[in-house]
Amino acid sequence: MPLHVPQAPAPALRSVLTALDSPTAVREARTPVLSTLTGPFEPELPLPVHVLDDITAPDGPPRARLTGWRFLIRDGDLTVAAAEAMLTADGWAFSHFSEGPYVSSAELALSQAESLPSAYQPRLLSIPELYMVTLWLHGDLTADGAEGGLGAGDLLMPLAPAPPGIAAHRAHRATDLLPLLTHRLTRVPLLGSPA
Repeated sequence: MPLHVPQAPAPALRSVLTALDSPTAVREARTPVLSTLTGPFEPELPLPVHVLDDITAPDGPPRARLTGWRFLIRDGDLTVAAAEAMLTADGWAFSHFSEGPYVSSAELALSQAESLPSAYQPRLLSIPELYMVTLWLHGDLTADGAEGGLGAGDLLMPLAPAPPGIAAHRAHRATDLLPLLTHRLTRVPLLGSPA
């Protein structure tokens, strides 16, 4: 099924386009590929980036909060980097360029998600406590990409490199994966220490 990619805020896209048009921004971005290619570069597949903070909190299911929008950057048919815009007090601003394993892993995960039997709205979900990023496949296709919590039918597909014991590029129901991740972060008292 095709993915329903949400519309990025126009100021977020403009900030990325401005950075791509700036020789200084591209040259100084610690991304060797961008600095060696001449472009033209095209931002595609805007994905809202959400963060799950403190997934072990006892006061209910964790909530995702929007931190930015990430765009895959293409040079012709080749994905060469990603660019991220973040929300500031003054609105959307370019944050940074990146390349490396998460860029190619996100592209592969998006391709795999298109072959699933149901349609989803793709997002990125970062879990800083585990140094983990997942492709979040949200079941509500009409939802605002900037809002919302994890739904019962949502899938999470960890990107590579994933934490040890977590299969990258395998879709997990969010309701199944989150308890596993929470368990990994729950501290077990040492023998003889207070609980």
